[in-house]
Amino acid sequence: MERQAAKDRIDELRAELVEYNRLYYVENAPVISDFEFDALMRELETLEKEWPEFRSDDSPTRRVGSDLDLQAGQRSGFVQREHRFPMLSLGNTYSIAEIEDFAARAEKELDGRRFSYCCELKFDGTAICLSYRNGHLTQALTRGDGQLGDDVTANVCRIANVPAHLKGDFPEDFEIRGEILMPYEAFDALNEERLAQEDVPFANPRNAASGSLKLLNPEEVAHRGLWCTLYHLPAESVPFESHSQALDAAASWGLPVSDKRRICHSISDIREYIDYWDVQRKFLPYATDGIVIKINELDCQRALGATSKSPRWAVAFKFKAEQACTRLLSIDYQVGRTGAVTPVANLDPVQLSGTVVKRATLNNEDQMSLLDIHIGDYVYVEKGGEIIPKISSVDLSLRGADVVKPHFPTHCPDCGTALVKNEDEARWFCPNNDGCPMQIKGRMLHFVSRKAMDILAGESTIEQFYDLGLARTPSDMYCLTQYQLVSLEGWQEKSAARFLDSLDESRKVPFERVLFALGIRYVGQTTARTVARHFGDIDSLMAANVEQLLEVEDVGAVIANSIYDFLHDPVQIAEIERLRAQGLIFSTIVGENRISDALSGKTIVVSGNFSISRERMKEIIAAHGGKAGSSVSTRTSFLLAGTKPGPEKIRKCGELGIPVLGEEAFFALLPQGKVPGQGLQPLEQSPQTFIESTLF
Repeated sequence: MERQAAKDRIDELRAELVEYNRLYYVENAPVISDFEFDALMRELETLEKEWPEFRSDDSPTRRVGSDLDLQAGQRSGFVQREHRFPMLSLGNTYSIAEIEDFAARAEKELDGRRFSYCCELKFDGTAICLSYRNGHLTQALTRGDGQLGDDVTANVCRIANVPAHLKGDFPEDFEIRGEILMPYEAFDALNEERLAQEDVPFANPRNAASGSLKLLNPEEVAHRGLWCTLYHLPAESVPFESHSQALDAAASWGLPVSDKRRICHSISDIREYIDYWDVQRKFLPYATDGIVIKINELDCQRALGATSKSPRWAVAFKFKAEQACTRLLSIDYQVGRTGAVTPVANLDPVQLSGTVVKRATLNNEDQMSLLDIHIGDYVYVEKGGEIIPKISSVDLSLRGADVVKPHFPTHCPDCGTALVKNEDEARWFCPNNDGCPMQIKGRMLHFVSRKAMDILAGESTIEQFYDLGLARTPSDMYCLTQYQLVSLEGWQEKSAARFLDSLDESRKVPFERVLFALGIRYVGQTTARTVARHFGDIDSLMAANVEQLLEVEDVGAVIANSIYDFLHDPVQIAEIERLRAQGLIFSTIVGENRISDALSGKTIVVSGNFSISRERMKEIIAAHGGKAGSSVSTRTSFLLAGTKPGPEKIRKCGELGIPVLGEEAFFALLPQGKVPGQGLQPLEQSPQTFIESTLF
């Protein structure tokens, strides 16, 4: 692979993995299996090793997937608090050979020390960290980004088996970590209730548990039937000799610790434990998706330590997804809002992982060819991670003489336009972005979705508007009248008024969500928020070239080019102007939020810790007309450095002669009375002096 192709693929993988992480941890709506996610992660890890010049501390290979909804922030009702010890995630394995590699690395690192393994079930829920002081539950944090977590103490207090007070001889101050689960019985009851209320049911118990833990009403949490299982006391905080001993003690204090763990002394012991639970897990009242293998001795755990993302003393073995065999009846070809054409298999209904499966994805033409799939074949379907089913293989021994080989379409199944395929992509695309009905309706559905503009319009409503010619773009919907709506089939005055009210409310949606709603390829919620806050308004964003877009945190070449092309498309420019004319917000600073122009024209990179959060600091920069940059370049006006700033940023400032200002010096630039004035640490010195005083 050539250098530029490697960089482009790295950028693309990072963008995809960040979005998949967000969908999994924040939206509780995963779209790929754990196995597929891990395969992409390993591809990225391999490329970063082969091309070390493209490594980044912000890469998903070095960061824990975060459940923090930074878009909502404290408006979500949850405060973020710092973990006492980093809350990391486990590396995943899928074979005994990989467990053997894990054991060999530990043996080499521990240099002859004897150790055992503690094997436990891997519970499929959402991670939690509980803090107890003097025997009382004082705090419950989600994993968050590993450093900060959402404070969900009020909700966890409503979970029946989490004790508010401990018994026995417990430590004065400690924390313990585990999983919040939703048992199958509670999951089924919740989905029955949601279906009765015509709400969308949860896809699986893990999503239901995670979504329930983030409810704003603790009393509602109490009715969700959540359950807690605890499995780890950080070695730094307890006096025990082994992990298993610590868990036995925790159980004696009244904490809900799993009794399914086993001490193993060899790989064969571990294999036996895995084989047993791969069968028996089907009879458990809650979901499990693997086995966790931990070095049992705590002094060995301390010696092995951790990477920035995962402990070196533990690894997770993931079970193979449950499969079922059924007959392939036909294949549909769906066109998404970006024009990607996805083959979807129609199947004889079959029971799988507790649900009836009728359809399954085939991903793309390459997979169809690899499977050598034919209409009429008997195929194996699996639900990796309990999500969207997929076809994993064909049972050739059952192939009959009447099967028919499918042919991937050469033209769009919706509008008839010839499909195109980029050399570096597996998918075919319909290039008729502005005339393909499926793409148009898909973009409108994305625009009205809850995380975008939150307009009361579903698939049937968008179909109706499109078919009648009432709305072919999002801006068209803002021109609809009460009279037009009540004349439509199925509409009444009340439903029309609710729809129009939701349109009015959408005019208050902040710029970052409007940018996400536009549907730019590769731009998910997180990227939209970062880009919106970096540039401040749509005009600055539209004026930016690709090089300037690349200065934005987490934006690589693939995303930068996608944004640039979208915002230089005459059709999209015209649509943005129509939306702007309808009163939608295209700036992060609106009306009274703009305090002054003291920082107008300045690009300021923020690094380190301050008396207020970095996000708040960036808001202050924007409120005074400046822009918050993510990386130091010749365009940087100055670096705003708190305590423990990034050393590379400081050194880059020294190389480029860019000033470094501390918090007090920064606030001195702003109008008097317009800034916070407590907890400031003075700093105004040369980059070299600052390096020496801070790093050494």
